[in-house]
Amino acid sequence: MNNNPSKVTPRILSGFMELLPADQMLFNGMLGVIQKSYERFGFIPLDTPVIELAEVLLAKAGGETEKQIYRFTKGDSDLALRFDLTVPLARYVAQHYPDLAFPFRRYHIGKVFRGERPQRGRFREFYQCDIDIIGDGALSLLNDAEIPSVIYATFTALGFSRFTIKINNRKILNGFFESLGLASQAADILRSVDRLEKAGQEAVQQELAGLGAPPNAAREVLAFIGLTGDTAAILSQLKQMQISNGTFHTGVDELEKVISYVSALGVPGQNYAIDLTIARGLDYYTGTVYETVLNDYPGIGSVCSGGRYDDLAGYYTNKQLPGVGISIGLTRLFYQLREAGIITPKSATPAIVLVIPQTSDLRVPLQAATELREGGIPTAVYFDDAKLKKKVTYASRLGIPFIIVIGDDEVAGGYVSLKDMSTGQTSNVSTKEAISLIRAKESANNGSSTDPVSA
Repeated sequence: MNNNPSKVTPRILSGFMELLPADQMLFNGMLGVIQKSYERFGFIPLDTPVIELAEVLLAKAGGETEKQIYRFTKGDSDLALRFDLTVPLARYVAQHYPDLAFPFRRYHIGKVFRGERPQRGRFREFYQCDIDIIGDGALSLLNDAEIPSVIYATFTALGFSRFTIKINNRKILNGFFESLGLASQAADILRSVDRLEKAGQEAVQQELAGLGAPPNAAREVLAFIGLTGDTAAILSQLKQMQISNGTFHTGVDELEKVISYVSALGVPGQNYAIDLTIARGLDYYTGTVYETVLNDYPGIGSVCSGGRYDDLAGYYTNKQLPGVGISIGLTRLFYQLREAGIITPKSATPAIVLVIPQTSDLRVPLQAATELREGGIPTAVYFDDAKLKKKVTYASRLGIPFIIVIGDDEVAGGYVSLKDMSTGQTSNVSTKEAISLIRAKESANNGSSTDPVSA
């Protein structure tokens, strides 16, 4: 409680995440890995305004989505904060269509805002990390196959090895429902199917009955999505089914083609699987769909999801712009990994070296710091007057792995005193030798680490 009425209690709104330095370093490390991975696949960086005209942003919104949007007026302008990165992408592509080269491959890492009720691991302000490939009139299915390779490369770079990219095709499910005479209930059935893992088979069967599905049809739906085996076995079972529906067979053909290219794109067999329960509840997706789970932490749920859609920008242009994409909810993922102790910070600063002047002539320490930075070593200098013990403690608290002490003896002898904080070993070396030693130690440390990304 604030007992001084002249002071305002410092606090933030519920549903917003604010990190201490060590966790911010860890978060930024994950963000940087994801960005680098996206760029390795040739995705173009894009940023759009956080504030959009409400008329533009809400063109496709409705229902619960519209209720969650932060909307306000400024003067005569009706404005809203972006609630995802896909709608701004649609507006961007429609607006700048003549200036873009297609297929347009973009990535966007940025904050979005949703005024929903805050829950554990769910926020009102959060980072999304999206990639999308947009075609002009048509888009090759090979792009659908490339998406799992991006997911695989990204989560491998984040330090994970045991994860599964679950793949399905919405046309298979839609066609199957049509064959049972349940086409009009397909969207609702897909939402129920999407809840199977959380709600259980009995609850979903009851939901299906409530949607008007006859008992035999409900059983067929559950038996169908329960097909098991490796990718080849499931594809074989799908192809052998006596279902007279063109949409179904188109979906099976597309899934088979995607799966055939996924391994050629470098994704090991243990890291992807066909899962007919993956429906992606939104009616938005029309073909291939993906969800990624960490095998050792199933409680976290999907850590990366997305799929194929037929028409990105239909609310803004008559041009047919199909696409495929995925999104990583970085804020939620970070929170859950951190809460579970799966990732831990190592440093509260990007500095690898702290230069500690212990001499009245500061020119030499400052020149040494400049030389370290020019040598690619992030370097901080402790300028304040304090005892050496306090300065060393400062480096320790921030997790800085090396300190360089430069006193009168070091100035006279033309060397620096380099201390490895992890071993306590001290060496009297030149600044150039210090750079080489630090580089070698950092390279060895980074090369031997198999833990999920940490700062």
